[in-house]
Amino acid sequence: MSTPFPTGRRPRIGIGGMSVRSATFSPHRTTYDDFRVTRGAELLARDAWTRPDGDLSGPVEWVPLVHAVAVPGGPVEPEAYRRLKGELVDRIRQIGPLDGLVHELHGAMGVVGLEDAEADLTEAVREALGPRALISAAMDPHGNVSRRLATALDLVTAHRPAAHSNAAHRPAAGQDAARTRERAARKLVERLAAGKGRPHLAWVQVPVLLPGERTSPRLEPARSLYGRPASIEELDGIVDAAVWAGWPWADEPRCKAAVVVTGDDPALAVEQARSLATEYWDLRHDFVFAAPAGDADECVEAAVASPARPFLISDTGDNPAAGGAGDLPYMLGRLLAHEDLAAGRVTALHAGITDPAAVAECFAAGVGAGVRLSVGGTHGPYEPYEPYEPYELAGEVVALREADEVGGDVAAVRRGGVTAVLVSRRKPFRSRADFGELDPRGYDLVVVKAGCPAPELSDLAADWRLALTPGAVDQNLRRLGHRRVERPLFPLDPHMPAPDLTPELL
Repeated sequence: MSTPFPTGRRPRIGIGGMSVRSATFSPHRTTYDDFRVTRGAELLARDAWTRPDGDLSGPVEWVPLVHAVAVPGGPVEPEAYRRLKGELVDRIRQIGPLDGLVHELHGAMGVVGLEDAEADLTEAVREALGPRALISAAMDPHGNVSRRLATALDLVTAHRPAAHSNAAHRPAAGQDAARTRERAARKLVERLAAGKGRPHLAWVQVPVLLPGERTSPRLEPARSLYGRPASIEELDGIVDAAVWAGWPWADEPRCKAAVVVTGDDPALAVEQARSLATEYWDLRHDFVFAAPAGDADECVEAAVASPARPFLISDTGDNPAAGGAGDLPYMLGRLLAHEDLAAGRVTALHAGITDPAAVAECFAAGVGAGVRLSVGGTHGPYEPYEPYEPYELAGEVVALREADEVGGDVAAVRRGGVTAVLVSRRKPFRSRADFGELDPRGYDLVVVKAGCPAPELSDLAADWRLALTPGAVDQNLRRLGHRRVERPLFPLDPHMPAPDLTPELL
């Protein structure tokens, strides 16, 4: 690609950012060690378009800054945030003037004691860059876009459904992020090549806050709604369009759906932003869960009665991939409360409860030994729920695995027909390999702490249900007790009046 730039020189564009989704209701805390930090050549090697032979590396000098990403969890410890923010800002100041920045954010990062963390980070980045450089943000659609954040950006986009996605499959989150990052970069390069400054941003928030399991692009109406920005982008005078569902498992005023349309035609940007926002509002009652849903006992009963094997149940309220602590034994208790499972007439594999002390006891006992464990509650009490008591699990150690890359040491304990997988570190179970020697296909029921299952588990399951269990990422938002979100807000206020959805030009 050969792009003539009006300055007569190759523009210098930085790449960096900080990304994590934080469930602020979780007792877990995200530390510096939870982040994977990428710098230098490794950062440039991540994407084809920034490599030496990439099509954007001829016309652009890509400058690696620092990028930090963590597995979803509880709020980030302040010291970890300050350390990473400081490194990013210092690097910008050290490397000399930049023409632009590809800024990677999630939109749902929470920091203990700080409100609107992405806006705080972006304002610091803006101060270091100076007013002339363009910031192009790549974000997750389950994040939040406050007015404060949007004002600090020049371009912003979010993940879109892939053209080939269908009801059964969707790309992995990493693929979504990579495509969005590339789109943000190309929009920025096009802008600089045209010698244009900041476009108009038509921004509006929609007072709707729904979990991703109810706004999945696998299903209508979300599929069509999230597909619209690509067609809006094709209009003359429009640069980009994006929709965000907001982050329901945090308690901040910014938490709600949002629409941003960027363009050189301000009237058209406002018109299209209003249209998208209005459509979102009008569809608020039509969003549905990606699978039949019910409380834990309803899902267990349906799974036991079904001939479909294996039958998958998502323990949604304690999903570590959404920020849950992964240490609630609630679903284990409900499985063993069922007579057929307790007696072993039906089998279930339940993964994975975080409890390093219980795992250590299993390793000390060895495979084949009987153990009596107090399982769960590793990270402390859950507000606003009553603290859950650990589950007293007596059973046989049936498997041990050392040093799993994510979960650390792993132990499996069987009681009746239920095999509980315990991990020493929070771990989402997404694939057959995550279970080690335990083959989920050999069980009647498979229960994972998850929302919508990853593609491999979805393919493995003959049928599945979403269990609306309690926890820090409860699908029933009313149980969480939001106190600081702006009200009225659907579905917390189901009969609220229609809002003013007039976009603001920033």
